[in-house]
Amino acid sequence: MSARSRQRGGGGVVGAIRTDVQRLHGAWMELVFPRQRGRGHSVMGKWKPDTLPQRIGYHTWSSLGFLGLLLLYPLTVIGLATRFYAAKLDSTRTRLGIVGVTAMAVVVWGTLTVIAHLRLPTEAVIAIAAASSVATVSTALAAITSKFGGRLTSVLLAYPFAMTALFLPPVVAALVTPSLEGVVLEPSYDFAVWALDNVLYIGDLNEYLRANYQLEGAAYAAMWVGISFPLGWFLGIVIALANLVRPSR
Repeated sequence: MSARSRQRGGGGVVGAIRTDVQRLHGAWMELVFPRQRGRGHSVMGKWKPDTLPQRIGYHTWSSLGFLGLLLLYPLTVIGLATRFYAAKLDSTRTRLGIVGVTAMAVVVWGTLTVIAHLRLPTEAVIAIAAASSVATVSTALAAITSKFGGRLTSVLLAYPFAMTALFLPPVVAALVTPSLEGVVLEPSYDFAVWALDNVLYIGDLNEYLRANYQLEGAAYAAMWVGISFPLGWFLGIVIALANLVRPSR
């Protein structure tokens, strides 16, 4: 390690964390104060408060930023890991192209629908065919919005559609393959019970869902479609946060 690297805060994990925290805190400070992020070697230099009210406001805002980092930095780590795997999927989309990705989805979901037609009653087949259509369209839309959309479009649309395309295949496969029920459907049911008891109790939403809906058949697919959108938004936001701290090259 060079002396210059040591002077900048060291290498390895500790040095990377220190750099990340400095970038996040600098971005926070620049919401209110000028020349706070990446200005240490500029001609004008980093802005510093002169008067007592400025110093009080500056240090108060700085302290709030460090408290926020206790929450934001773990999310940044999640974003960095998610970005790595998202880049792998995007690389596959780039190699296959939008048409290739959509064609693959049509083949996979068409096969599952045919299997359902051979094994299940008509009502179940219709529900699975509908889920297959949603997954195919979601795959195509995820590829399109990822290729042509900006950051906001990716967060609002590309990641939720990608989550839908990833979640639905194992669920629908479990609906047509009894041997997969214990691996996919039973954990899904346990998760739904946990969510109703611990998350959706606000405003008695859990009681409404229990009274009006049954978690069986295609309802499993509908549940995971509903989960995929807020999860996709969350992952999109943490990836955007990771890009702020460590811009992708």
